Amino acid sequence: MASAGFNSNEQADVVVIGGGVIGLSVARALAQKRVGKILILERGPLGREASFAAAGMLAPQAEANSDDAFFQLCCRSRDLYPTFAAQLLEETGVDVELDNTGTLYCAFTAHDRAEIEKRFAWQRRFGLSVAQLTSSEARELEPNLSDTLLGALKFPLDTQVENRKLIRALIAANEKLGVKCFVHSAVASLRVERGAVTGVTTAAGFLSARNVVIASGAWTSFIEIENAAPHVRIEPVRGQMLCFDSKPALAHHVIYSPRGYLVPRRDGRLLAGSTTEKAGFAKEVTTKGREAIRNHALEIVPGIANLPLVDSWAGLRPRAPDNLPVLGKSSEIDGLFFAAGHYRNGILLAPLTGELLARLIADNVVAEELHTFAPDRFAAIGVN
Repeated sequence: MASAGFNSNEQADVVVIGGGVIGLSVARALAQKRVGKILILERGPLGREASFAAAGMLAPQAEANSDDAFFQLCCRSRDLYPTFAAQLLEETGVDVELDNTGTLYCAFTAHDRAEIEKRFAWQRRFGLSVAQLTSSEARELEPNLSDTLLGALKFPLDTQVENRKLIRALIAANEKLGVKCFVHSAVASLRVERGAVTGVTTAAGFLSARNVVIASGAWTSFIEIENAAPHVRIEPVRGQMLCFDSKPALAHHVIYSPRGYLVPRRDGRLLAGSTTEKAGFAKEVTTKGREAIRNHALEIVPGIANLPLVDSWAGLRPRAPDNLPVLGKSSEIDGLFFAAGHYRNGILLAPLTGELLARLIADNVVAEELHTFAPDRFAAIGVN
């Protein structure tokens, strides 16, 4: 069970700073490798920040404009989800509601149609699973789509997961594996002696550890690293969401447009998102944000006008300077690892991030992806 404080003489083999989907996935993967005593330190309640606010989409093909290293990383992690979800169900009894209906990407303007034709062309060229649909074919799948629909793409492998149940499952899995979780335990600094991590300092005192994983999302830059310059700056990017009561369901697939998206849940909720705002650490839902999301949702499915709005919220996505995740070990400080900056893809990248970091820390295996997304890349280009 999560607790609010630790003993001053507490020691760990690995401390994971951050109890969101990334930190929980890393801790679980490490515990499965039996690396020793693992502690999670979370500044608030477990999993209540970006992981809780997300829509749970696993849709790299719908969002990608090219076949690059980041796209390949996202597809690899998406493809781990069937096994990941099945394992969590077996470990915890929690069904994370992995949905395999697929994702539709809809065009409502001439510019939209040109964009989806480009996306279809390059993905077919690389042999990816995608189908081009006429407006009539798309409405056979989703009869409530707007009359202004000009065409769509279907991505059968792009899926969704109920992210809040995913968090619940990961918390339970870590508990069963013996991982200790300390909530309301913000880390102020990492202690470094002779080029190696020796532990972390919090308001409750010092905690000794040989290895530290920074997985603290939008709050990463608040952690001071003694005797070292900052490796990377992470900034918060606010995303607002709306939730409608949709019974009977108005949508059965995740439905994208270039301006918004809809995510249907099994319990009859219909999520609509989202905004991308530089608003510091303000998590407020704004009138402007609500209106923009609602208008984009109405463009996709006009029948949403008749649905009651039952909830709204905002979250802070953790963004690195180049919009890419920060994964791997510090070349300057022994025992320091990063799993941060996942921006809009924390839920999607959780299983692969856990696997890559666990192999790195437990087995000293440096996967190719860890070269591409290494934290030290910012020093090389002068970004702090």
